[in-house]
Amino acid sequence: MPHEPEPEPDDARAARRQQFAEAARAERPDLAQLCLLIGAEADPALDEADLDAAQIELDRLAGLLPFPHDRRPTADPAGSPARRPSDSGPGAWARNLAELLGARCGFGGSPADYRRLESSLLHEVLRRRRGLPILLSVVWMEVARRAGAPVYGVALPGHFVIGFGDPAGAHALVDPFAGGRLLSDEDAGLLVAGATGEPLSERMMTPADPLEIVLRVLNNIRAWAQARPEHSAVQLWALELSLLLPSHPARLRHERAQLLVQRGEFLAGAAELEEYARVVEAVEPAGATAIRRQAAAARAMLN
Repeated sequence: MPHEPEPEPDDARAARRQQFAEAARAERPDLAQLCLLIGAEADPALDEADLDAAQIELDRLAGLLPFPHDRRPTADPAGSPARRPSDSGPGAWARNLAELLGARCGFGGSPADYRRLESSLLHEVLRRRRGLPILLSVVWMEVARRAGAPVYGVALPGHFVIGFGDPAGAHALVDPFAGGRLLSDEDAGLLVAGATGEPLSERMMTPADPLEIVLRVLNNIRAWAQARPEHSAVQLWALELSLLLPSHPARLRHERAQLLVQRGEFLAGAAELEEYARVVEAVEPAGATAIRRQAAAARAMLN
C-alpha cells in the first residue's frame, strides 16, 4: 500500500472527516470504526465495503473465541439462579484470546513493525496480522468485547497492553505484541521502567478511554511521519484528525501551523500561527509574541 496516496477530491475528504468527527463525538465512541477511518485517511481507495469487511472480520474472530470452558450457565441443584463456571475468570479469557489470536491466527509484533505505517492501520493489521502494540491491542479488545469478555486497554508508557476483569481487583494483563503473553504486575513494572525509568503507578493501570487510544494511535503516526520528512502529508493528516477529537493538546495547532510553513504553505501556516497566538496570549503573553514573529517570518517568505 503506498504511503502517499493519489490526491482525492476535497469533498470526499471532507465527508470522511465529518464521519470521523461525528464518530468521535458519539455517546459511546466505536473504537474499531475510528481506527478504520484513520486507515481510510491513509488509503482513500478504501470504501465502505472495505470498512465493513474489516468489522466483519472482527466479528468472525469473535465467533471463534470460546467462552472459557463452557458457554452454558450451570444450575444449582437447590434451585438458586444459574451461574457461570467458576473458572471463567480473567485468566481464562486471557488464555483463550492468546490461543486464538496469538497461537492460531498469528497476531503479534516485532521491532521491524515500528518502521511501517501499516502497523498503525487497523485494516492492514487485520490483513497482515502484524502491528504495533496499540493496534494489536485494539484487535484483541474488539474481538474480546464482541465475545462478551470484560476487557479494557492499559496505556502503559511506551507499550500498550490489555487487561481482563476488574482493574482494581482480580484481573489478568496480556501483551498482544508478544502474541498474548500473560503479564504479572511485576512484568508491567519492568515494561514501564524500560520505557521511562519510572516505577509502575496505579494511575498507569487505569483503563484507557477509546478516544485516548485513538489519539495515541494518531500520535504514533505523527511520530512515524515526522522522522521521514518525505511523508509530511501523512504527518499533516494525522494532526488534522487529532484536532477533530473533542479533547486534544492545544500544542497540536502550533505543530500543524509549523508543518504548513515547512511544506511551503506560508499563508495558511501564518494564519494558523496567528490564531494560535490568540489562544495562548492570556496565559503566556511572551510565547504569543514569539509565535507572532514566526507568523511574520512565514509571510515574509512570500516576498
